Amino acid sequence: MSEQYEYVPHRLLRRRVRDIASGTEGELMAVINENVSDSVLRDHWVELAYIRGSSGREFTTVVTNVEPA
Repeated sequence: MSEQYEYVPHRLLRRRVRDIASGTEGELMAVINENVSDSVLRDHWVELAYIRGSSGREFTTVVTNVEPA
């Protein structure tokens, strides 16, 4: 199995964004291409956006769900 994650540049990093799936807003802290595979035989990579909400707690969503707030 290869590395478990890699950081991805994104034009909205450190900006206010909205997760269109939940409607929650926050600051985009990172976009990470993460290996979420549960098998050693094949990799399954997903680009996840890490967003810090107003409570200070971070949550993740698929990066395609992120839009400027």
